[in-house]
Amino acid sequence: MKITKLTLYPVEPRWMFLKIDTNEGISGWGEPVIEGKADTVAACVREMEEYLIGRDPRNIEDIWQTLYRGAFYRGGPIISSAISGIEQALWDIKGKYYNMPVYEFLGGACRENIRVYCWVGGDRPSDVGKAALTQKELGFTAVKMNATEELHYIDSFAKIDAACERVAAIRETCGKDFGIAVDFHGRVHKSMAKELAHQLAPYHLMFIEEPVLSENYEALVEIAKYTSTPIAVGERLFTRWDFKKIFEQGVVDIIQPDLSHAGGILECRKISAMAEAYDVAVAPHCPLGPIALAACLHMDACTPNAWIQEQSLGIHYNEGSDLLDYLKDPNVFNYEKGVVPMPKAPGLGIEINEELVMEKAKIGHHWKNPVWRNADGTVAEW
Repeated sequence: MKITKLTLYPVEPRWMFLKIDTNEGISGWGEPVIEGKADTVAACVREMEEYLIGRDPRNIEDIWQTLYRGAFYRGGPIISSAISGIEQALWDIKGKYYNMPVYEFLGGACRENIRVYCWVGGDRPSDVGKAALTQKELGFTAVKMNATEELHYIDSFAKIDAACERVAAIRETCGKDFGIAVDFHGRVHKSMAKELAHQLAPYHLMFIEEPVLSENYEALVEIAKYTSTPIAVGERLFTRWDFKKIFEQGVVDIIQPDLSHAGGILECRKISAMAEAYDVAVAPHCPLGPIALAACLHMDACTPNAWIQEQSLGIHYNEGSDLLDYLKDPNVFNYEKGVVPMPKAPGLGIEINEELVMEKAKIGHHWKNPVWRNADGTVAEW
């Protein structure tokens, strides 16, 4: 079997789908994208195309090594995301060829389902108590929200109080057993992150996410002194070499590799195995489309320390097109009582509505994240 063609489809709201065709009529789908840099990742995929045409798509490890190590400059969000989407599509092909779900190649399933959570509140969180209750009434048992709007290096403690009030609204509305995660989104600098983490501890959160930017990971040691809440990081880390320093530091409780950014399914499985050796849980990052989520579920299926899965159904970014819109069978994920069952069909276990994808790709998208500024005019972290 040989790879014959790669086709990229930019689709709303901010995704990039990749279809890889073979000479045996079997095709696979992947999702190579960095939010806000979709065209850049697409250009990288096209640059890699000459290394793929004519290759046997089943030789996934060798192709991965070629694309990653065969280049003098490696890693980072663009290259790793391009490789991730390619790798997902190769696994989809291989599973369809052997008539097996992808996780069967990676040790087989160790679970029947996985818990999922929803986003509430948007980039500038408000009225989250009501939004969380809506998700609870739909059957979900956990939500995640952004902690704050922009915060300067040293800022008003009124913003800390406001963040706590929003979390309190969810806890009061949804009860003590409802899962709440708070994403600092790298918006909070070390001085304010210590106080915010400390003030949020009484609300018994599932985790706080990216309390500081990943490049400031050394600050996590100090922040951990101010809270007993589990600390999660990883959506902006790429491949196992980025995660190595986090494990060696020893203060992170949960890692969040993104299977469309960190090297794909097998690379994230390797990262998760490293995490298991350090007694660290895995909660894959996935605010993207259905292909990325399917890839996550296959890794979750064979990863014992995976415990909860992010997914983008109803997320504020998905205006115009939502997670299930591009699937021929939207019931394939079968959300029920806050969990999703493991996929059973061959490959990634989903069937893409290619006609709709082609139609939407004619429109495309040019999604960019906003640029925020502090009151004094300096650029703030988004």
